Amino acid sequence: MKSTDPILQAKCLALLADMKINGNREIAADMIQSVIKLAADDPGRGEMKLMLRAFKELRYAFKVFKPYRARRKVSIFGSARTQADHPNYLLAARFGHLAAEAGFMVITGAGGGIMEAGHEGAGQDASFGVAIRLPFEQKTNKVIDKDAKLIHFRYFFSRKLVFVKETHAIALFPGGFGTHDEGFEVLTLVQTGRCDPLPIVLVEQPGGTYWKAWDHFIRTELLSAGLIAPEDTALYFITDDAQQAVDHIVRFYHNYHSLRYSNENLILRLRYAPTPAELAALSTDFADIVTAGTITIQDAQGCGDDAQIPDITRLVFAFDRRSMARLRQLLDRLNTLPSLPPVQPPASAELGSDDAERGLSEIAEEESIELSGPGIARPEAPKAGT
Repeated sequence: MKSTDPILQAKCLALLADMKINGNREIAADMIQSVIKLAADDPGRGEMKLMLRAFKELRYAFKVFKPYRARRKVSIFGSARTQADHPNYLLAARFGHLAAEAGFMVITGAGGGIMEAGHEGAGQDASFGVAIRLPFEQKTNKVIDKDAKLIHFRYFFSRKLVFVKETHAIALFPGGFGTHDEGFEVLTLVQTGRCDPLPIVLVEQPGGTYWKAWDHFIRTELLSAGLIAPEDTALYFITDDAQQAVDHIVRFYHNYHSLRYSNENLILRLRYAPTPAELAALSTDFADIVTAGTITIQDAQGCGDDAQIPDITRLVFAFDRRSMARLRQLLDRLNTLPSLPPVQPPASAELGSDDAERGLSEIAEEESIELSGPGIARPEAPKAGT
């Protein structure tokens, strides 16, 4: 959103130049101008405080996550009340351990129960804490407490944005209202295309009925009434096995790398190109989401994509931008093409390589967030107090 006051914009740009701030200077100038306009609107003091606190929370969170942005992450949600001897606690700890082995970092709400289990399994070095200030259940767990990767939030909305912005996968374990709130929010964002596709796994103890009953409700009440499309159930995956849950996430990134939009076209970045026969089958089977032409393979220059990751294959087509569940089914096909090499085992370092990224086109109103390419050393963890 560009400024409509060129004089004020020029003053803001001059201020930033005097402070020797060069990166994204025009956007920073627009932000300063918005603050000035906000003050001129004479809002209530409470409204000013709300915006200030939310801005500060997001600024600090982005700063903490920045050194680790090249690493894939999985957000774990679940009850803070689950005891350490409960099967779901042990399952979440196992999941966190396997996810870390697969190269993922783990993000949780930093509390007890399922959140502590996820951190316990992943270990402190591979853990982020995104805590919320509450009058109860707000004690941070011993794994992440006082760690530099622990962030405290006053507002749920800014915390939720960070959960989704920074993650590459979602794991939901049984929990209360908050777990359903977070789970349905992510499902809504993916279903509507407000965030890029990502795997959503629903995990519970063997023999449990929590997610089975939830799925039954989704199918008998929402699907049967036409409130969701049949393919929307492909947006989530239910399992009682931690290894199966991690394998599902790993498989999602076996071939699919990232995506971006360019005018009417959707550009899917892939690690491996489909064979001509596979491409023809894809064009036929997914013609319902292609608004013009067919699905084609292009190089970075040919489709106007950036050159930061030039060796990645581009699959390009005019996408209707509403069939997000069908797009997920297309990604699943691309990740399981017969011509692909075997999926790497979770212990493979390649799964945590620096070219792992997730575009944030709709959240940030940018076309993509680019991450460091292969061979670029990972940044060191921030020091405490930064």
